[in-house]
Amino acid sequence: MTILETPSPNFDERSLPITMIVLHYTGMQDGPSALARLRDPEAKVSAHYLVEEDGTVCRLVDEAMRAWHAGRSHWRGITDINSASVGIEIVNPGHEWGYRPFTEEQIDALIPLVAAIKARHGITRGNIVGHSDIAPARKRDPGELFPWYRLAKLRLALPRPTRNLMDPMWPQGGFLLALERFGYDVSDPMAAIMAFQRRYRPELVDGEIDAECRMILLALLLPKPQGDE
Repeated sequence: MTILETPSPNFDERSLPITMIVLHYTGMQDGPSALARLRDPEAKVSAHYLVEEDGTVCRLVDEAMRAWHAGRSHWRGITDINSASVGIEIVNPGHEWGYRPFTEEQIDALIPLVAAIKARHGITRGNIVGHSDIAPARKRDPGELFPWYRLAKLRLALPRPTRNLMDPMWPQGGFLLALERFGYDVSDPMAAIMAFQRRYRPELVDGEIDAECRMILLALLLPKPQGDE
C-alpha cells in the first residue's frame, strides 16, 4: 500500500496503549479543504490517516503519537479516546454538505489500512468503531451509508447479527443498561439509540427501541468463542 506523507503539526504524546480504531468522515465540501484543516495548527484537529475519494491514503500523524480526532468521547470505559486510538478520516461531505455513498476506491484502500493497523496493535473487532459510536450526542459519522458489512466480512469489524435472534423484551431502561454494557455512553438516551441503529440497523435510524434492536443488541452481548471479538 502506498501512503503519501502529509504531516500535520497537530499531535502530542499518548498516555494509553492503542486499543481502538475510529473511523470518521471529513464532513467538509471536498478533500483538499479537509486535508488543509487537518494540517492547520490553528484548527487543532488532526487524524493519523485520511483516505481520499480516489483511494489515495495520506498519513498525517505517526501512529506512535496522539492525533486529535475524537474530541469529547467515551467507549467501554475509556474517555481519552485520542490516546487509545488510531483515527482515520474518510473524505465525504457528510450530512451537512450532501452526504453520499463512499467510493469503491475509498473502501478498497481503507480495508488494507484497517487490517494492517488492527494486526499491528492487536485490536479487537469490537473496538473498531465510528465517531458516532464514541460521541453519539455530537457526531453522526461515518454515518448510515458507510459499508460496515464489507469490513465485517473480513473480520475487520463486528458483523450485524442475523441468525438465531431472540427478543429479550427489555424495557427502555433495560435496553439502555445493555447498550452501556456494550460500550456506549447512554447519558443522552435518544442519541445513543440512534448511534447504535446507525451502526447496526442503518436502514432505519429512528431512535425507537423495537424488537429488532433488542435482538441485535442481545446477540452482540452474548459470549463469543475465545479470540472471536
